[in-house]
Amino acid sequence: MFNQLIESQPKKQKMAGGTLFSIILHSVLIVFAVIATANAGINKDDKKAEKINFVEMKKEPPKPKNEPPPPPKDVVMKAPPPKGFQVLRAPVDIPIKIPEIDLSKKVTNEDDFSGKGVKGGIAKGVAGGTGIVDPNQTYFEFQVEKPVVQVPGTASPRYPEVLRSSGVEGEVQAQFVVGEEGRADVSTLKILKSSNDLFSSAVRNALPNMRFYAAEVGGKKVKQLVQQTFQFRLDR
Repeated sequence: MFNQLIESQPKKQKMAGGTLFSIILHSVLIVFAVIATANAGINKDDKKAEKINFVEMKKEPPKPKNEPPPPPKDVVMKAPPPKGFQVLRAPVDIPIKIPEIDLSKKVTNEDDFSGKGVKGGIAKGVAGGTGIVDPNQTYFEFQVEKPVVQVPGTASPRYPEVLRSSGVEGEVQAQFVVGEEGRADVSTLKILKSSNDLFSSAVRNALPNMRFYAAEVGGKKVKQLVQQTFQFRLDR
């Protein structure tokens, strides 16, 4: 029995030594495992931290096509003035003072007012040419081929009742411009002479509703300065 006890001590010592070695070995393995796990986590985080940015490349707009140059404009040559004479324009606004002489203006050629040839031409114009009708020009009655005529049956000035009941008669001489459309331009109306202001008011009120056949020059309608007398007479 003593021998058995003596032999059991070495076994216990061996077991104790093996256990210690096992503990150390496992500790080393655990340390390596922890380090490996930590490195793996860092690498994974590093991989996650890597971010790829895709940059969208903008496409350059197509270059504009070279447009062909525009065709040259047609050159319109003005017709030379015909051989003829100038006409005087009707003064819508009659000046009350003599205008000052402007020496810088071109001297008027008397030959341009000879009355020979085509209206609107000049003495040195082209023979056989045609005159040009200016739509902005206002003509006198003697300058037009067809003068202004009032359309029959259109509005006429109403006789003022006060003057009618009093037996007063009279007349009004008015001046105004009739346009190409056959209407009187009320802004140009001027009362040249009147026997009573009530007669003048009657003419002024009726003029916008009056209709006329427009004047014509060369087959084209033009403006004409009209001087017309309106008479107010009572039937007795």
